[in-house]
Amino acid sequence: MIRLPETAGPLYEKVKDYVLGNIGSGKWPKDRRLPSENELVSTLGVSRMTVHRALRELTSEGHLLRIQGVGTFVAPPKPQSALIEIRNIAGEIAARGARHRAEVVVLEKIRNPALDLIVAFEFTRRRPVAHSIIVHFEDEVPVQLEERFVNPALAPDYHRQNFVTTTTYDYLQRATPLTEVEHVISAVAAEEMAARHLMIQPGDPCLLLHRRTWSGAAVATVNKLTYVGSRYSLGSRYAPSPAA
Repeated sequence: MIRLPETAGPLYEKVKDYVLGNIGSGKWPKDRRLPSENELVSTLGVSRMTVHRALRELTSEGHLLRIQGVGTFVAPPKPQSALIEIRNIAGEIAARGARHRAEVVVLEKIRNPALDLIVAFEFTRRRPVAHSIIVHFEDEVPVQLEERFVNPALAPDYHRQNFVTTTTYDYLQRATPLTEVEHVISAVAAEEMAARHLMIQPGDPCLLLHRRTWSGAAVATVNKLTYVGSRYSLGSRYAPSPAA
């Protein structure tokens, strides 16, 4: 049993501090499932009502994500700033004087998405998501593999669109205007599926852009954009905030 600090203040606040301490130290990283309420009761020697209130408040404050019938998880961090502007790849390619073409590999609705997607969308229970995989070509050379998961509550007809004649960017701009963006960029070795669609060898260097977007308070899309390292570059120009 862990002894909570014997300081003044409500007991549930001490439970909150214990949970936040584990999150802040990295012991409980994002997307990690927390111990159950019963386990926390046993570990901390407090009542279930105290644990329940602490977790409920941490959830309302955005630190935790509770999924009905699954458990409580450390919430993914909210975006702080968007360092890369969201742009229409078809427009980028046209601006370079080249011809854009899109090839739709997958366009579907997933009825029972994986747990990591439920967490990424911050859903409180399992619900369907739309899913697409599209290859973008510049003068018949593949430059981007776009995998996108979309919240159907915000874009209900996404999986019925013709993304050969319009881009996902154009459709989503009309259906669910974005208010926040989160970007994470990694240098990766091409996996087999990406290599096949991008016409490179497995293990070749690529840039992987993970992107989540919000429309109001709801997560609108979860995206994985893979670029061939030798064929593409990512950059931006922006005005830093006064505190930067």
